[in-house]
Amino acid sequence: MSAAAPAKSWGARGVQAAVLLATVSLVLGSKQSIPVAPGVLAAISALGLLLLAGTLASELVEVVGLPHLSGYLLAGILVGPHVLNLVEHQTVEELGALNALALALIALAGGAELRLDALRKAARSLVWAHLLQTFLVLLAVAGAFLALARFIPFLDGMAPVAAVMVALLWGVLATSRSPAAVLGLLAQIRPKGPLTNMTVAFVMSSDVVVILLLAVTLAVARLGFDPSATLDLSAFSAVGHELLGSAALGTTLGLVLAVYLRLSGRGLMLVLLALGLPMSALLKYIHLDPLLSFMVAGFVVQNFSSGGERLLHSIEKTGAIVFVVFFATAGAHLDLPLLGRIWPIALGLAGVRMVATMVAARAASRLAGDEPVLKRWGWSGLVSQAGLALGLATVIVRAFPEFGDGFRTLSIAVIGVNEMIGPVLFKLGLDRAGESKRAIDESGAG
Repeated sequence: MSAAAPAKSWGARGVQAAVLLATVSLVLGSKQSIPVAPGVLAAISALGLLLLAGTLASELVEVVGLPHLSGYLLAGILVGPHVLNLVEHQTVEELGALNALALALIALAGGAELRLDALRKAARSLVWAHLLQTFLVLLAVAGAFLALARFIPFLDGMAPVAAVMVALLWGVLATSRSPAAVLGLLAQIRPKGPLTNMTVAFVMSSDVVVILLLAVTLAVARLGFDPSATLDLSAFSAVGHELLGSAALGTTLGLVLAVYLRLSGRGLMLVLLALGLPMSALLKYIHLDPLLSFMVAGFVVQNFSSGGERLLHSIEKTGAIVFVVFFATAGAHLDLPLLGRIWPIALGLAGVRMVATMVAARAASRLAGDEPVLKRWGWSGLVSQAGLALGLATVIVRAFPEFGDGFRTLSIAVIGVNEMIGPVLFKLGLDRAGESKRAIDESGAG
């Protein structure tokens, strides 16, 4: 682990705050006098503003012990369409392609963080964690959803069996996690220890579990809405094609990268950038999962070649830019007026999910015989949700347009809450577990 950077003085923080204020004021003034039409120029300007504002805000939130990801999100919210409107909604949508590239690099790094020897050692813990996190969280959140049904407008007039099906789909959505949030925090503080290893292994492997679970639940839910329907086995075939195809393509990409690293490896970051965007678009076009494919590619490079650490180092060099783009754009996407309208329900469902996650993590750690730090803080990295959860919500909405708009609205609100509090809780867990730079610095000072 690299040595911790020296703490910045209050004078330096003041300069950063002044630069942030000046930047926002300058852009706000220029936007009013020289409006820029949506397009390439607006997207480039928005990207520059998000990068600068996100970087400065991430430095400022360190003062109160928040992770950099919180600063990126806050900067995106501030300059986004719902506060200052320096970045308009259409421009945020146009930056989606960069988000796909960022997610590809995040998944590649996540796969490269998974090491076979660590997975073998944690196999028992991972099995118990997946079982309990899947079923306890699903049932608890689905039960809370039904308990709040009379406060959820899109359930009005819905038959009881159909409402139960919607609750189960909501429970599946609750079992998804955020690889981006976990890896973003790891890129900032470079922690090492059992909590870090277990969180990365669980969160990265949960993608496969959630995809399978959603396929099963969608098939059952269709029977609940239409009792005359038959079980559609083609859905399982499609999921099998997606998983196996994504893994196969990821393995091929990993082998290609491994050979390139062995032969040359020069300009690796440019190669990754050139591959990331077209590969993500191609994978979506042929209905494969980009997150899983790039994760498998990183795993192959790390465990079946000597280029794993070199790959990680190359991604880390641009890590700050990748995560600023991803989370600042996510903050700009966050619909604050929507959250303001349904915040009691959103907070209630998010709170139940967090408690269920904590209970399931502690129960799984006890059954697996994990060390005390995992029993106490193993849940802390499992609260965040982001792009993967939104993707699952989109799949559910397409499958059931009869309640899709309301479901999408509520899911965006709850995911937004989890997106904001999750990184803070994980950083707290790493600090308390003694795996972050802050904890190491404090123990050294003591």
